[in-house]
Amino acid sequence: MRSHPLNSLTPTRQLVLLALALSTGAALSLGITRFAYGLLLPPMRSDLGWSYTLAGAMNTVNALGYLLGALLTPRLMQRLGAVRVLLMGAVLASVFMGLSGFFTEAAPLLLQRLLAGMASALVFIAGGLLAARLGTLQPARAGFLIGLYYGGTGFGIALSAVLVPVVLDAAQSSRHGWTWAWWALALVCALGTVVLAWAARRLHTLGSPPVAGTGELVRRFVWRDFAFSLAGYTMFGVGYIGYMTFVIALLREQGASGTAVTWFYALLGVAVVASSRLWAGLLDRYKGGQVLALFNALLGVATVLPALTSAWPVILASGVLFGAVFLSLVASTTALVRHNLPQAAWAAGISAFTIVFAAGQIVGPTVVGWIADGPGGLARGLLFSALALWVGAALAWRQRAL
Repeated sequence: MRSHPLNSLTPTRQLVLLALALSTGAALSLGITRFAYGLLLPPMRSDLGWSYTLAGAMNTVNALGYLLGALLTPRLMQRLGAVRVLLMGAVLASVFMGLSGFFTEAAPLLLQRLLAGMASALVFIAGGLLAARLGTLQPARAGFLIGLYYGGTGFGIALSAVLVPVVLDAAQSSRHGWTWAWWALALVCALGTVVLAWAARRLHTLGSPPVAGTGELVRRFVWRDFAFSLAGYTMFGVGYIGYMTFVIALLREQGASGTAVTWFYALLGVAVVASSRLWAGLLDRYKGGQVLALFNALLGVATVLPALTSAWPVILASGVLFGAVFLSLVASTTALVRHNLPQAAWAAGISAFTIVFAAGQIVGPTVVGWIADGPGGLARGLLFSALALWVGAALAWRQRAL
């Protein structure tokens, strides 16, 4: 019998390869389904005559869908298992992304963003749980493996940064040329689903790490135990999404060329990928809210820079710093759950953090868009985002290990 090529690798390399394959889920659910919209916002707003409030509402309803998906995911994982939920969400996200290219009216586009948000939550939460389980197979490298999964969002961001401008240029003579970008992104999501299906098959060969026996006293996830970190993470959701929704539009307003925007967004994505190794030691070392607080503070700095200056070196530094931190901040909440709870409670913990994250994202885009429609424009909106992140840092700092 021929052995599978993966079986010839060392255990560490097998886990790294599987974490990279799982990271396709993060690329699909956030890097493409959520954040690629920032690249499409300027041409869609120009073509369809949107206000910034309506443009922000598109990501607000996407976050609302994400919240609904986060509420459904724990029950679905209990009934179907994490692997099936992961694949189901990936298929649905691909479909809803494709459907977004068939509408120009605001109402159906809002509905598609809502449904895509629900599907992306299924993928992101289930994938995060599977990445955490991978980490238990090599505890010394758990932070790195979890970081690899979340860093996959950067692959989606970088790919979108390259793909969307190419498609927009090719379709510029077409009516509503931005629709072709939605279809191209849907195709990428479908290809990512194939990679996830391969990873799902391989995960079964590794077996499951031991969990607490039924007769043991097991600590459950209790919301009040994590009150400060949950509050800090909520403010992260409020603050970061304003940057990811509107920073491209701000750069275009400041006169940045299409090539410059592509470089900015691609470098941001590359920084997300690199962050998995950059912060792995912190994720393994600290068991309270210290890392969450540090990352919120750094993101506040990155967010405020484009609001203060249009100097291109500073803008690039903002993008690189933001990319190097924001998905590692998400990974820090998974690490916080892993450090302080038994494996049986991980799904509940990860879902709780995802719920408050989604709630924050519902607020952020519409508030920033509303501010941007008034005096001061998008720059003032990003100042609000930075303040939200700094408040989140102060709250998270008070979280102690259980």
